[in-house]
Amino acid sequence: MSSSWIFLTLVYGLLKGAREIVKKESLKKSSVVEVLFFYTLFAFLICIPASNDIASIDTKYLPAIFIKSFVIFIAWILSFRAIKSLPISLYGILDLSRVLFATLLGIFVLKEAVTRNQIIGLVCVVLGLVFLKKRKSDEDENVKPLVVVLALLSCVLNAVSGFLDKVLTKFVTPSQLQFYYMLFLTLLYLTYLIIDRSEINIKSSVKNYWIWILAILFVIADKSLFVANANPASKITIMTLIKQSGCLITIAAGKLIYHEKNMLHKFVCATVIIAGIVIAVL
Repeated sequence: MSSSWIFLTLVYGLLKGAREIVKKESLKKSSVVEVLFFYTLFAFLICIPASNDIASIDTKYLPAIFIKSFVIFIAWILSFRAIKSLPISLYGILDLSRVLFATLLGIFVLKEAVTRNQIIGLVCVVLGLVFLKKRKSDEDENVKPLVVVLALLSCVLNAVSGFLDKVLTKFVTPSQLQFYYMLFLTLLYLTYLIIDRSEINIKSSVKNYWIWILAILFVIADKSLFVANANPASKITIMTLIKQSGCLITIAAGKLIYHEKNMLHKFVCATVIIAGIVIAVL
């Protein structure tokens, strides 16, 4: 039972990688705003039946959950705009930079002890990132710097969200966190739609099956992550490394679905990164 959080975090990581592909596909049929709102709304509706203890939450934690929701609200806007323009394999690798941000939060804020294996694992992950940037394909050369900045800012905010998950699950149940987080997130995107006066096509969005797939993957992945965080044995520094397993999915998709170039180099870098993850959890 004590190591079940490792498996649950791995589930989250792999599903997260799959979600990046589904996001890119969903944006072919709907706008960024449409995908964000309906994907969040559908996910919220899906998680309601499993939310049995939401009335018993201590209301003093609701502001903290709202802050988490707001952080993700901004992060998703940035990441969706970035992923629409970036090669999927490159986005998956850039997303790995959150390892650095989350590790720093875990060490300096949560005061988590770091073992020798974790240090070696972190070094491998960083080396994988550095080697990847040494060689670029034609698709990567055409990427605008602003898009890369948006992706990196999203990573910082996601690292903050992961930190808040670890703190909040000490005081609220995974079901409570997921319900109120999704509720606040849905309301935030609804408010955004109203203020921005964004035009949305409800019929088209409901028929966009990629949005439904995205919502289902989101609910399963986040529930796995919240349960893992609630385990007292879990450590944010290790969890952050395990989450990066999703890069294998995005890199594979870059080759098999989007036929991106320079894939052998990316696979070698991903192998170094995954080796670092394995070493860290040993």
